[in-house]
Amino acid sequence: MLQQRVYLVIMDETDEARQALRFAARRAIRTDGTVHILALVPKQEFVAFAGVQATIEEEAKDRAEVLVTTAAGSVASESGLTPIISVRQGNGPDVVRDYLREHPEVSALVLGAAADGAPGPMITHFSTHAGQLPCPLMIVPGGMDDEAIDALS
Repeated sequence: MLQQRVYLVIMDETDEARQALRFAARRAIRTDGTVHILALVPKQEFVAFAGVQATIEEEAKDRAEVLVTTAAGSVASESGLTPIISVRQGNGPDVVRDYLREHPEVSALVLGAAADGAPGPMITHFSTHAGQLPCPLMIVPGGMDDEAIDALS
């Protein structure tokens, strides 16, 4: 029996993340797979007052949860898929590596590249270390429109 393909997307508020999610959802539909959506909450700068620090961290986590829940809702309404969602705090590449270790069923890490300028810190990191990943790295070019993404996926 074939194992279900799982596409992991790192979600943030950028167009690149939205494009990566669209690609992953379309691939999942075509391969009878599913999507995992991971939102990252960076560690906040140190604030001298612990109460303020906790409030800042909680607000960042709440924003990430709303973002990932909204993204999952969009995927569900457009494709019928029910993505697995997760919100984690920490250094982005470290969190993604931990997630991949905990979820060996992930078939591909799907990232979106910026249309202009540098591709983004996650792509820069993971393309440099792609040989150490437990799964393929798929990069969706930022200049692709929805129709091109749909045709490719």
